[in-house]
Parts: sequence; C-alpha cells; structure tokens
Amino acid sequence: MVRQQGCPCLTPGIHTQRHEMTPSKPTGLTRIIKAGGYSLAGLKAAFVHEAAFRQEILALIIGLPAALFFGKTGMERAMLIASLLVVLVTELLNSALEATVDRIGLERHPLAKQAKDLGSAAVFVSILLVIIVWTLVL
Repeated sequence: MVRQQGCPCLTPGIHTQRHEMTPSKPTGLTRIIKAGGYSLAGLKAAFVHEAAFRQEILALIIGLPAALFFGKTGMERAMLIASLLVVLVTELLNSALEATVDRIGLERHPLAKQAKDLGSAAVFVSILLVIIVWTLVL
C-alpha cells in the first residue's frame, strides 16, 4: 500500500480514519505565538510554585551583571551567563518531571523516588557547572 498524502503515519499502509478526524494544528506565526504563550505560562508556574526557581532567578539577577562586569571577552561573558541559564533550564525540566510524577500518583514508589532524585541530581550537576565555569573564568 502507498502512504496517503498528508497522513502522519510513519508506516505505509497503516492509515486510519482517526487522522482525518484530528483537528489541524496551528502553523506559522500562530503556532509561534501560541508556543510563546505556553512558555510564559510555564515560567509563571515555575516562579509561583517553585521556591528553588525563585532562588535561581535571584542568582541570575545577581550573576548577570557580575558576568558582564567580570568577563573580559565576549566568550567569557557568554560562558558565565550560559552556565547560569543552564541551571534555570535544568530546574524547569526537574519541576516538569516532578509534576508529572506527582500527577501519576502521590503514593511512595521506588521508581517515583528515583525519577525525582535523578532530576534533583541534574540540578545539582548544573550548579556544579556554574561553580566550575566561574572558577575557571575568574
């Protein structure tokens, strides 16, 4: 069988009517605007609900001018700032992981603990990255 035009199926011949009933997703500028809105909602949720994220924002507010002042070259400034932003990215991913685990169930389970511990370890490693980069650059 030949893959039908416009069908999102990856396997030829597996087309179903389900795809024809799926509403079309926004494209172009509309998609970008919607994605930006979702991103801002995520940042707001992290700021409102996550104390660690607020602390890391404070570190960024302090660290950003320090990076611009102490970095001697554009590359040094970029490395100092990027290391701070990596902490925020990691914290956002960790918060998303924790919210997903909590959504699945609040009962204690070894895999839920492992997932949360791994997310926390990722944040810890990103903070180590800040310490290493700032120590080496300054």
